[in-house]
Amino acid sequence: MREPGMAIDGASSMIRSRGHRGGVIPMHRAFAHFHLRPMNLVTAVSLFLFFSAIWLVLLPRVCRFWSRLLAWNLSWLPLHARLEMAQNQGRFFRLQIPCLRIEPVLPDLLTWSLTCILTLLLFALTFFLPKRLTPVAYLARAILFVQATALLFFALWPLRFQHTPDSYLEGLIHAGIGLISVVPLLFALTYYIFDFGLWKKACLTALTMAHLALFLPFQLLLHALVLQESTLFMPLLYIVFGIPLDVMLIIAFYSWGMTWPFRSLAS
Repeated sequence: MREPGMAIDGASSMIRSRGHRGGVIPMHRAFAHFHLRPMNLVTAVSLFLFFSAIWLVLLPRVCRFWSRLLAWNLSWLPLHARLEMAQNQGRFFRLQIPCLRIEPVLPDLLTWSLTCILTLLLFALTFFLPKRLTPVAYLARAILFVQATALLFFALWPLRFQHTPDSYLEGLIHAGIGLISVVPLLFALTYYIFDFGLWKKACLTALTMAHLALFLPFQLLLHALVLQESTLFMPLLYIVFGIPLDVMLIIAFYSWGMTWPFRSLAS
């Protein structure tokens, strides 16, 4: 005869495995196929060292490619900026990182007023979105809230804003380089440990790092185009469309890679 406590534990276990409609919640496919084998650990360490070394070797050439790409875009874009090379002296190598220089422009009354009206209008429109777009509405309100705080700050203390487009853009490209540099470590801890096979792991890492390396200079140009109009938009660019956007790209590639068939399931 079963003890009452055992029956309660069994019932609670069944409840935890069911959704709100009564259906069974299956274990996530990643955990269902997760078996930490020694070979996966060896592969994780090897790929981490390989891609980290390749990135360090290619980084000076990548910076030169960025410099040429930025210079070419400055020749035809309506962007009033100058291109400079920031010297970064390391222990083992010297790196020249391209940076865009822009004169800071505080928001005038017209820019502030139009931005305020547009922010309020968009915030009001989020309440008219259909119910199935509720997540989009909340995301839009969060983004608009960031811009609203910037409007409030520049209305009350515009001269206290100490950040300049120069420092912001330089920080963006430095942070982007740092983020690309840690991609092999992130994947070593979260992706290489799964049994996808060597080539899939290497392919996903190469695609992610290459995409970020191509995305970063265009992200820099877009931010510069916005900042040349006014520093009013710098908080929004930094909090929403800066490094957080790059992190979301990494998560997107990782999520895509997790949908690939495991090696044990491949025929």
